Amino acid sequence: MRKRKRRRQPEKARVIRLELCDLCGATFPEDDVVRRHVPDSSSVSRHNDWFDGLRLVTACGPDHLDVLWEIYRRRPYTQEELWAAKITRALTHGPPVLSVEELGCRTGLHEPEIRRAIAWHNRHRESRATP
Repeated sequence: MRKRKRRRQPEKARVIRLELCDLCGATFPEDDVVRRHVPDSSSVSRHNDWFDGLRLVTACGPDHLDVLWEIYRRRPYTQEELWAAKITRALTHGPPVLSVEELGCRTGLHEPEIRRAIAWHNRHRESRATP
């Protein structure tokens, strides 16, 4: 019996994934990425509560990472903003929340914290709506 010749498979091109610098908007290869968690009270994680209040920033190099760190370091960190973000996450993901007690269980917040977060949210929304 005669052996068949195998056709040579073409080499697969290596896919280069690109990242985007949060400071300058430049794209660069994923292998060159520099990342760091920075404090940000508006940021909550969908998957891990440990990262609530932290934002993962991406930079094209250490110099841009330092600038991003300074920007976020100077930004006010407001506890009520973080609580409002946690409440928003609880209200937009999962089953509907029917009571303040239920909301407290889902967010880990107490009723006074929930009320302060709602008041902060309402003030913030009003200040953005007025020109």
